[in-house]
Amino acid sequence: MEKNILELKTVNELQQYKFYIPSYQRGYRWSSKEVEELLNDISDFNLLPVDDTGEKTWYCLQPIVVKDKDDSTYEVIDGQQRLTTIYLILFYLNQDFVEEKRDELFKIDYETRKDAKNFLKELQNINEKEKNIDFFYIAKAYKTIKDWFTKKDSSFDFDKGDFRSKFKFHSKIIWYLSKEEDSIAIFTRINIGKIPLTNSELIKALFLNSSNFPKKDNKLKLRQLEIATEWDNIEHSLQNDKFWYFLNQNKSTTNRIEFIFDLMNEEQDEFDNYSTFRFFSKKFASKKQDTIKDNWQEVKSYFQRFNEWFNERELYHKIGYLVSVDATDLKELYNQSDKITKTEFKYKLDSLIKNDLKNIDMSNLQYSDSKNVKKLLLIYNILTMLKSDKDSSYFPFDLYKNEKWDIEHITSIKDKLPKNKKNRKDWLNDAKSFIDTNKKDGEKLKERIETYNSEDEAQFKSLFENIVAHFNSELNNDDDDINDISNLTLLDSQTNRGYKNAVFPFKRATIIKRDKQGVFIPICTKNVFLKYFSEYPPKISFWTQEDRENYEKDLYDVLKPYLTTNG
Repeated sequence: MEKNILELKTVNELQQYKFYIPSYQRGYRWSSKEVEELLNDISDFNLLPVDDTGEKTWYCLQPIVVKDKDDSTYEVIDGQQRLTTIYLILFYLNQDFVEEKRDELFKIDYETRKDAKNFLKELQNINEKEKNIDFFYIAKAYKTIKDWFTKKDSSFDFDKGDFRSKFKFHSKIIWYLSKEEDSIAIFTRINIGKIPLTNSELIKALFLNSSNFPKKDNKLKLRQLEIATEWDNIEHSLQNDKFWYFLNQNKSTTNRIEFIFDLMNEEQDEFDNYSTFRFFSKKFASKKQDTIKDNWQEVKSYFQRFNEWFNERELYHKIGYLVSVDATDLKELYNQSDKITKTEFKYKLDSLIKNDLKNIDMSNLQYSDSKNVKKLLLIYNILTMLKSDKDSSYFPFDLYKNEKWDIEHITSIKDKLPKNKKNRKDWLNDAKSFIDTNKKDGEKLKERIETYNSEDEAQFKSLFENIVAHFNSELNNDDDDINDISNLTLLDSQTNRGYKNAVFPFKRATIIKRDKQGVFIPICTKNVFLKYFSEYPPKISFWTQEDRENYEKDLYDVLKPYLTTNG
């Protein structure tokens, strides 16, 4: 057996070669950060003489592992991300010259991207809206390169010619030419310990490895291309945050298809980051006739079922709730949905929701029990949305999980004073414009605000309590129940922080303003502040006892079918 070759090659020396990216390789995924780091490293590198011979220091790029394919073409086993980025930089630098003076760049051919050659020749005309996921990332990387040079060109100490020289003649890659026969074995051995390489990328190598297909498969290339295309379509769909966060709470943003492989893994090991890859590797090692076909069909079945749930409004909302409160095992839910009718499955979802709420006594629920209050308000909003056949809106689980929603008091509470002088002054000014002068204490409160001494904390405390009492005057005078669920609602934390413990009319104005701006306000929260539960004409500036009782009644009416304890 011939020995492997390990040597250094300048970037310029690469330009005589052709490279082939096999189907088992992951797609191009370098981010702007990685591209900029490479450009900065080369730019900041100082060329210094090594000795009197004139030899100079050089910048070392990470290894590229290749294998002979044919006629000066090399199969890239590892390092294609780096190689593609080198090509993009060379292509950009080439644009400084008229066409006949440009360098002949090395060629890159992708097994699963038949139009890649043309795409890489037309980089000047591409945009970041490419639907092809690999081309999307390449376009984004090329834009990063253009933006980096545009910014550098305005700097007095940057010389593009100097950069070009350093990059082409004084940047060297570690060239590893392997003479081993099994490319997949080399690929796996090199990458299994790398953090950036995920289970899904290793599994993709198994699915697209020619040796794993039946030997008599006369349409091998077509089947590999079909899997690669379907893989991309699934990944592209899962990159939709509305779809992704409906299914789980994991904030992973890359290679989301791995979620499906994890569900299929029957030998999960929390201490092994690659247990999912090992599980599939063991399956493929069995060399059964239809290993690829059967396993890929299962992947598609999971995706198709999830997509079906996502597009049916009732399933979307009820499953989304159960996932959000961690009240279901998605794999178990998938398995059950395969064994029963859709009607039976919907009954099953209702049963799971009831089970999740079974220990909640709504009549005694307080603000301090934040987990159960939040859970109850979430399902209340979801069921309210589902009540109307004419409502086609979808609850945004992506916003709910990313914006850290809070439980908010509908009307102000006395024990939550603003903490500093500025906040106190702002709070008083916000409240002042809404004070009702038709009430006997109204004029007096406005006068007290005008003469307020910001240094007097005791004066503020008294004034604060009196103003809160003014706006709560339409409620029964019982401070003990100000924290129960009839005075609580659900709101995104940004809106909540924006008005803190403001008086009811100021909160109402804030809600209306943010709703007009397109901020998602939960339907039940909107109903509260738009006085949906009020008799006409409503008392706009006050949260009344009648409002509160009507709100509480609606809570009971909507949630009653799902509560076993109703107080």
